[in-house]
Amino acid sequence: MIFDAILWSIIAPALVVSLLVAATHVPLGLEVLKRGIIFIDLATAQIAGLGAVSATLYLGEPHDLGGVILVNLAAFSAALTSGLFFSWAEQHLQKYQEALIGCAFVLAASMAILILANQPQGGEEMQDLLAGQILWTNWPEIGLVALVYLPLLIAWFIYRNKIGRLGFYMIFAVAVTASVQIVGVYMVFALLIFPALGASFLSSSLQLAAAYGLAITGIFLGLWASVITDYPTGPTLVWSLALVAVLGALILPRILEEKRGD
Repeated sequence: MIFDAILWSIIAPALVVSLLVAATHVPLGLEVLKRGIIFIDLATAQIAGLGAVSATLYLGEPHDLGGVILVNLAAFSAALTSGLFFSWAEQHLQKYQEALIGCAFVLAASMAILILANQPQGGEEMQDLLAGQILWTNWPEIGLVALVYLPLLIAWFIYRNKIGRLGFYMIFAVAVTASVQIVGVYMVFALLIFPALGASFLSSSLQLAAAYGLAITGIFLGLWASVITDYPTGPTLVWSLALVAVLGALILPRILEEKRGD
């Protein structure tokens, strides 16, 4: 019983924060697929991470609230700047937008490697940026993330038809920046794209509910698999979300077809 209580105290924050990230990223992922800008999540997450890494290099590891705020300001500023650029590119250079997004990702990733190359903990920080530190999430961090996500969800579901192109990119940049520092670049991509892909074979009226269902299933199975195998949680969740998405894409259309036949 003691072991169960200790294990739950570790897993519960990871579960809650994963579900919070899914709450915002699933609808944004469907919009990303609709716009055909698949790799914008990787680019934005990497740019936000570069902002945080750069701030940490010059300010040092944050040990107080002021330091944490400055590092987050750097990350949000970098991501919002990229959102402005991607919005401009969609309007003026749509033919080359996906190429520009890919270039932005490669440049940001390369710069992060260069910045961390001579740092004693550089390799560990790069791994944290990519795979996240989801098991180290604490409840105060979850509360802050929830405070960021709540207005984003309200803005998206109530005003998404009014916010326009720029509004989408700004919401996207803020959501990804809030997520990447906890769950990492890989998990951000997985929660945005895999559930949306798995639900994309359904009619548009069913896609959101199906994508949420696939995301939640993938999260629960991924955390369970990580616990019983002792594999790293972030990469295990990524694979779980991918496999659940594939199964969803294969099974859900057939189930709906059979129901229509009945």
